[in-house]
Amino acid sequence: RPSLQRNMMMRHEIAKVTREYYYENGFVEIETPMMIKPTPEGARDYIVPSRIHHGSFYALPQSPQIYKQLLMLSGFDRYIQLARCFRDEDLRADRQPEFTQIDLEMSFVTEDDIMEMNEGYVARLFKEILDVEIPLPLPRLTFQDAMERYGSDKPDTRFGMEIQNISDLVANCGFSVFTGAIENGGSVRAIVAKGGAAKLTRKEIDKLTEHARGIGAKGLAYVRWVDEAPNCSFAKFMAEGELDAILARIGCEKGDVALIVADKDKVTLPVLGALRLLVGKQLDMIPAGYNFLWITEFPFFEWDEETQTWLAMHHPFTMPLDECLEYIDTDPGKVRAKAYDLVLNGVEISSGSIRITDVELQQRMFRRLGLTPEEIDRKFGFLVDAYRYGAPPHAGAAPGVDRIIMLLTGEESIREVITFPMNKNAQDLMMDAPTTVSQKQLDDVHILINEAHL
Repeated sequence: RPSLQRNMMMRHEIAKVTREYYYENGFVEIETPMMIKPTPEGARDYIVPSRIHHGSFYALPQSPQIYKQLLMLSGFDRYIQLARCFRDEDLRADRQPEFTQIDLEMSFVTEDDIMEMNEGYVARLFKEILDVEIPLPLPRLTFQDAMERYGSDKPDTRFGMEIQNISDLVANCGFSVFTGAIENGGSVRAIVAKGGAAKLTRKEIDKLTEHARGIGAKGLAYVRWVDEAPNCSFAKFMAEGELDAILARIGCEKGDVALIVADKDKVTLPVLGALRLLVGKQLDMIPAGYNFLWITEFPFFEWDEETQTWLAMHHPFTMPLDECLEYIDTDPGKVRAKAYDLVLNGVEISSGSIRITDVELQQRMFRRLGLTPEEIDRKFGFLVDAYRYGAPPHAGAAPGVDRIIMLLTGEESIREVITFPMNKNAQDLMMDAPTTVSQKQLDDVHILINEAHL
């Protein structure tokens, strides 16, 4: 297809610009192994059985994370690699089982240093590829602010419709849905679609309500203001003046639609964030262009309901903020990290962090994640041992090549910018992969197939 040929040529140009930019800034390109030791990095590993070492397996790298840290410890100052990465996770429009990222690491740097280096790269890339000027420095937003305002840690800030908290206005109202959410430690929040009343009919609002329920909300309250008086789904529960106060607070006027969700913040914020994007597209509110921003100060830990344990949101080598160190053992939910994501038009295109360089702190973080001393030694002993000899302060980032090309070309899926992509079921239909292998191949690596699971 002509579009595929264009996208592949753009991949070639991006590789050229990438190497030129980072070479000019003193980076050394180093290849790292593709068959490594399995280590926990957030997704499932693709594993490769060993013929020589019976019952043992290699893993394909989710990223060169540990290798690039070892390179910093061994004396390299600046590392770059166009790295192939592999993650066994559920697919979506911006995910593939294997993908390419620009992996980089720098020693003796701060967050500002590595952000500025990455900003220079995207500015150079967009100027040379699209002849588009990207104003620098790029704006920054903390994770907490991003969630409070946009309901997402990768917000599309090309348009408004920000989330607003109205909990204080409805804490004592007669609507039990609102008061119950607040009494249970939640909140009541709203978004306003300016001028949306004409397109967002009652039927469309019913569809939005079903969508909200499908992603975790118990329901969706609304105000649709078409005539002189607003049509409000909860008006009969409001005392005189209460609805007027809500409308004034959120700036809802005649011709607008307000959508309101009441629940725990972990529900209200992402649900309204998703509705914001959906309504923004329906009302054609999202302008063309490229809107970058950094998201900073991510939570270090996130609670996993399935395992009832704390997990590392980025990876266990991320440095916590200094003022959060006291909470590691007592209140993990309060610990924020020196981590940063670069977001473009609502898509995360790069993620990185300052690394832990103190061996005792690294051991402490491992223990907080539930690893025993034996597990730490088995999984990360080689890294911990290297740290004992002294480690320079270092940090890294990993811009995703496929996602960048997707956004540059205006495609909706990274499958359109990968030469031989897999479908949503992780299948290569042309090559018929994955497929079965011969019994001899299985015997060579001492693997027995359980027919009951086929």
